[in-house]
Amino acid sequence: MTLYSALIIISSVFAIFAIMILFTRIFGLRTFAKMSSIDFASTIAIGSILASTILNKNQSLEQGALALFCIITLQTIFSFLVRKSKLFKKLLTNKPQFLMLDGEIIDENLKKCNVSLDDLLGKLREANVKQMKNVKAVVFESTGDISVLHGNDNTEIDDIILKDVEKL
Repeated sequence: MTLYSALIIISSVFAIFAIMILFTRIFGLRTFAKMSSIDFASTIAIGSILASTILNKNQSLEQGALALFCIITLQTIFSFLVRKSKLFKKLLTNKPQFLMLDGEIIDENLKKCNVSLDDLLGKLREANVKQMKNVKAVVFESTGDISVLHGNDNTEIDDIILKDVEKL
């Protein structure tokens, strides 16, 4: 690598990074949120665009900026449509699923979500669960994350927290 090539890469990094910060300020922090599969796909696409803009000699900063703008604009449009339309929400997002409820494993949902028993048990250990009977609910979120709600008291979970979670 020549000094000139290194300087080109360094200046490209600074320029595309500045453009990314500008777009994030314009479109908001949701740009990098992992709230849906669309957000996840957008984040991967943004990373790919950043890398190709920096490292590919045939990719100009203008092309990279336009591609970033298009991805972030599409993500913003999709998130708006999901918020405003039940049809789009149903088409474009996954519903959270119960993997456990009231200490009982829901095997059918483990299969449906492609989660192994070992994965579930690992998440329970990660959440510091000591007894299955203390697990109020385990939810496979629409983002692919697994949430564990547990405690050894008789406190009920507010209905709103489990809103939209598919029981099966």
